[in-house]
Amino acid sequence: MSLVRDIMTIAAVSAGAFFFLAGTVGLLRFPDTLTRLHALTKADNLGLGLIVVGLLPQAGSLRDGLKLVSIWLLVMLAGATVSQLIARNARQDETAK
Repeated sequence: MSLVRDIMTIAAVSAGAFFFLAGTVGLLRFPDTLTRLHALTKADNLGLGLIVVGLLPQAGSLRDGLKLVSIWLLVMLAGATVSQLIARNARQDETAK
């Protein structure tokens, strides 16, 4: 059973790392602020979710698993808030020109 759990962890964490890499490529490749922001936030949310899902079977207790999920939710909330602020500022800069 431990082998299956380890394989699931490796697969999910690797997929999460791939999405983080894809988000970074999108950040560097796309032309304007809003498309960069979109690529980065979507890929980072999915990447972090996969990493948390991969780490949950390795958590020692229910308390540790709840800590992982709460960190994931807080990061998603912070990311959405910061993305909204950046997008609003970028739109204001575009309309001011």
